[in-house]
Amino acid sequence: MSQIIEALDILTPENKQEDQCSVKTTAEQNTGKARKLYIESYGCQMNFSDSEIVTSIMQKEGFDTTDSFEKADVIFLNTCSIREKAEQTVRKRLGQFNTLKEEKPELLVGVLGCMAERLKSQLLEEEQIVDLVAGPDAYRDLPNLVQQVDEGTKSVNTFLSREETYADINPVRLNSNGVTAFISIMRGCDNMCSFCVVPFTRGRERSRDPHSIVREAQDLFDRGYREVTLLGQNVDSYKWSSNSELKGKAQSERARETDIVNFANLLEMVAQVHPDLRIRFSTSHPKDITDEVLHTMKRYENICKYIHLPAQSGNTRVLELMNRTYSREWYIDRVDAIRRILGEDCGISSDMIAGFSTETEEEHQETLTLMDYVQYDFSYMFYYSERPGTLAARKYEDNIPLDVKKRRLREIIEKQQAISLKRNQRDVGKTFKVLVEGFSKRSDDDLQGRNSANKVIVFPKKHYHKGQYVKVQVHDCTAATLLGEIVE
Repeated sequence: MSQIIEALDILTPENKQEDQCSVKTTAEQNTGKARKLYIESYGCQMNFSDSEIVTSIMQKEGFDTTDSFEKADVIFLNTCSIREKAEQTVRKRLGQFNTLKEEKPELLVGVLGCMAERLKSQLLEEEQIVDLVAGPDAYRDLPNLVQQVDEGTKSVNTFLSREETYADINPVRLNSNGVTAFISIMRGCDNMCSFCVVPFTRGRERSRDPHSIVREAQDLFDRGYREVTLLGQNVDSYKWSSNSELKGKAQSERARETDIVNFANLLEMVAQVHPDLRIRFSTSHPKDITDEVLHTMKRYENICKYIHLPAQSGNTRVLELMNRTYSREWYIDRVDAIRRILGEDCGISSDMIAGFSTETEEEHQETLTLMDYVQYDFSYMFYYSERPGTLAARKYEDNIPLDVKKRRLREIIEKQQAISLKRNQRDVGKTFKVLVEGFSKRSDDDLQGRNSANKVIVFPKKHYHKGQYVKVQVHDCTAATLLGEIVE
């Protein structure tokens, strides 16, 4: 499951939780339309991508967008349920909007996304200022739901679809740097990890028409974008057929050869849009990533050599409790395949959960030894947070004391910081092709971009600008960032 944290951040338990609730808002667009829409998006990149779809739908219905909620006629919060902290943040934000609604009674406030799907009408009952609730598959219905509220009735649609992919909707790029963009290739999840709410909030897995994906990638390239990230809860299980009646084992051999597009095929199709369009993807599942995908990555220079491969734990028994459907040994085999096919410089990152139900100290140590073996470039690290409605909440006692969870997480973070520094030190003296994404966070005298392995590199801007490819020689590093100079 993909987490939205800026690449290469190595985080403490406290600010990690805050970043999991990180927010992106709509940009200002004023074309003289009667009403203004403001969206705050929380959680994963799928949510941010969904907000771009929502904006496209609402703009066609007569809305401009604003970057200030005080100017808005309609406020949408696109929410996340992956952690309790995320839901608490949204509830607190709704409380802050209450004063605004008292001053502006005609203001419409809606809750979208995973939290809306999970809590449904409960939000309308408990949060008095909420007028509208819409789940991730109900965004086409938003204009109708808004109209119902305008007519004096609170509205809700949390229907989960088995077909909806929004493939025909051209997303409005929000807060875009004009260089990188996300393309949703599938929706939902069938994996049923015991700790995760996503299958319940986003529904069953379905893949988007590959030709619409290629068209979107081509359009982005033509508009000056130079990197796309293909998004899905589990991209490696992407599978599309031109014949909707062909299902699973009922498919003929000829159908498999001519009608089925798998993830490796899709990667190749998007890579062929243009050699200067970089391709990334997230997230891979260890049970599904294939050698075919890895060989496709090797074959195309513009498919970035970076894989987010969440382990969650280094112990097989804990992985079984998590219903991850692979063992420690299987995971190591997949890592070995990555190193064998793509080389030692391929970037690998992970998600790690500390203190899952019944995890022993010895099992926690196996997570640390897995980290030593894989040598992740960076990781997204959490302590276990039980989520209502999940299999784990129903079957397992959340019996690891909070102080133990925090201590184990601290050990995981310290381990990752040391490994990240070591991995970055290997790059000192090397030269990388970097796509300039904009100014560095600290100074407008410097630019930053990422190399193929998804490592952030900061370098003096000279006469270069975002959207260009440059060659940068690394001369120094921290655990989070490479520092270098452009090689003319």
